[in-house]
Amino acid sequence: MKNVFSLKHYFPIFTWGSNYTKPKFADDTVAALIVAIMLIPQALAYALLAGLPAETGLYASIVGLSVYAIFGTSNSLSVAPVAVISLMTAAALAKLSLPADQLMTAALALTFLSGVFLLLLGLLRLGFMANFLSHPVISAFVTASALIIGLSQMQHVLGVSANGQNFVALFISLLGEIANTNLVTLVLGVGSIIFIVFGKTVIKSLCLQFGVDQRIATTLSRAGPLLVALITGLLAYVLRLDQYGVQLLGEVPQGLPAFGLPDMSPDLLGALAGSALLISIISFVESISVAQTLAARRRERVDLDQELVGLGAANLASSFSGGFPISGGFSRSVVNFEAGAATPAAGLFTAILIANVALYFTPA
Repeated sequence: MKNVFSLKHYFPIFTWGSNYTKPKFADDTVAALIVAIMLIPQALAYALLAGLPAETGLYASIVGLSVYAIFGTSNSLSVAPVAVISLMTAAALAKLSLPADQLMTAALALTFLSGVFLLLLGLLRLGFMANFLSHPVISAFVTASALIIGLSQMQHVLGVSANGQNFVALFISLLGEIANTNLVTLVLGVGSIIFIVFGKTVIKSLCLQFGVDQRIATTLSRAGPLLVALITGLLAYVLRLDQYGVQLLGEVPQGLPAFGLPDMSPDLLGALAGSALLISIISFVESISVAQTLAARRRERVDLDQELVGLGAANLASSFSGGFPISGGFSRSVVNFEAGAATPAAGLFTAILIANVALYFTPA
């Protein structure tokens, strides 16, 4: 039986770190490079989905990945912004009806509360509760979230402005704006979707034809979204698509986040408590389902209680560094796994790469 009072129990980095080898370092480095390339555009997009500045996605990724590497027990889980939690963050902030300049303050408080809830659940050893959550209910929740996410992003594909907190309201709002569709934006959006959907098979087939290893070809085939971001970014720059009504990301501030305490006012924390609890539960369920699935494929095990501690610590750190609620992402974690990540150090190396991008490459 594991000693819950030992330092290694709460800091798994001392366990895997003491057995770290050069081959593991090589595997983790390759996986980190691949995941970082995938995560950078993802993090920017999920921050915008949450209704926050794009750079907050980078900040949340840097800190979340770094802290989880210290406290987490999964060798494959990639803890950073995810779609469902970003959407829940946007919904929680919208309920407060705050001015735009106060949204970030509320987001940090929401992240702080989510981290506290997760950390408390872990310290109280309540990870076993994940075994009693209804799979149909969680599946329905994730499916409904996916529908709302997809519909909420249609305004950006059409180049119009729509609003609403549920599927019906969004649909009605989009119908009212469809006559104002920007055709250039629509072509870019639809073309990008088609490439992402069908590009995976095409890229993998081409890699195999050129003699690329099966595992590497599978990993590279998941780089479709990155290619879309690069190609459309280049087109926007060369053709000056902003002059045709295409909305661009704009300037992303250069540098690392400034650390500080989130707003602890009782009124704000009280208003966000319910949303934070729900976010922490969904975050844990999503993360643990991915971590357990990938661990089983390598005959490894993850500690449910320690996963709560790791996720809680990662969210707390995110709240101190200008981020927003984070969780283990399915697509990123699968890529991390298939790229050969051997230890949680792969996440730490990913964070270092993203930090360098934030420091030196955000003007591009």
